[in-house]
Amino acid sequence: MKIGKIIGSVWATKKDESLNGYKLLIAKLVNVDKPKDEQAPIVCADTIGAGVGETVILTCGSGARNATPNSHVPIDATVVAIVDDLEIGGVKKSV
Repeated sequence: MKIGKIIGSVWATKKDESLNGYKLLIAKLVNVDKPKDEQAPIVCADTIGAGVGETVILTCGSGARNATPNSHVPIDATVVAIVDDLEIGGVKKSV
């Protein structure tokens, strides 16, 4: 699993039919030890109602497909949780 920040949404009118009903979001992966590290954003399917600006937990690969009701959906990342707080080594990190 990975931590990311939702930075946008994707709309696609033409797509694989199995993606119908899934909200697609753009997430920027977060390195909690080095918050300034830049990584390329990824597209993820949202199954829990996350929104722009929220910090989330993502699962990728086959775990992403297993997190959906239909494990045959062609997705590589899924939002599985919205982060409320984050603590590393006894120190709270801002999310």
